Amino acid sequence: MFDAFMGVLRGQAGMSALFLSLAAGLIIVFIVLPFHEMAHGYIANKLGDPTAKNMGRLTFNPLAHIDPIGSTLLVLFGFGWAKPVPVNPYYFRKPKRDMALVALAGPVANLIAAVIGGILCNLYIFLYYKIDLFDGSKLPYYIVSFFVYYIEINVVLAVFNLIPFPPLDGSRILSAFLPDSAYMALVRNERIFFGVLIILMMTGMFSVIIGVPTSVIYNAIMWVTALPFKLFF
Repeated sequence: MFDAFMGVLRGQAGMSALFLSLAAGLIIVFIVLPFHEMAHGYIANKLGDPTAKNMGRLTFNPLAHIDPIGSTLLVLFGFGWAKPVPVNPYYFRKPKRDMALVALAGPVANLIAAVIGGILCNLYIFLYYKIDLFDGSKLPYYIVSFFVYYIEINVVLAVFNLIPFPPLDGSRILSAFLPDSAYMALVRNERIFFGVLIILMMTGMFSVIIGVPTSVIYNAIMWVTALPFKLFF
């Protein structure tokens, strides 16, 4: 079913596609990015660090999390960032392990959001094909396009944040497996790594690096979320 819809999508272009991608980006900025950052703070709080909680960051209120530059880039280009949640590793019993768990919570939140989008997308496809709920309407293209953009952006954010470059979440996950000297070298050279990341984005190499894992994860989410409708309906 989804392949049929993708055939429709490939034949569509223009302002509607731009509008739908912008709409998906705004949903990410105002709902998913707060979920991503709150996930960091929630896990940190569970592991003993109340910093995010005390600073009012355990909330879905987007005003507590939005970074103007990162949010603008996300809406325009499909990747960006929110205001980082403050974490104090001195509260943790096992700082390296616990920091890795806190870092992992953000990308996992994006994947959960992508899975929810996949379920809703496949539910709509099921309703359209099996029940003809919207027969004769132009809604199929617009609704499925929105979900495609929404899911893709979430997967991109998850993969992007797992890149092991400071200050991304992946560097903190990697640090759990590095000796302290190597971890400190990463921290000392954080600006250099971030500069390299910006250059990769500007040259287009960023898309090449994350393209394959993004595609694999996206296709896996769509396949898994479509499976219940194929098996039981």
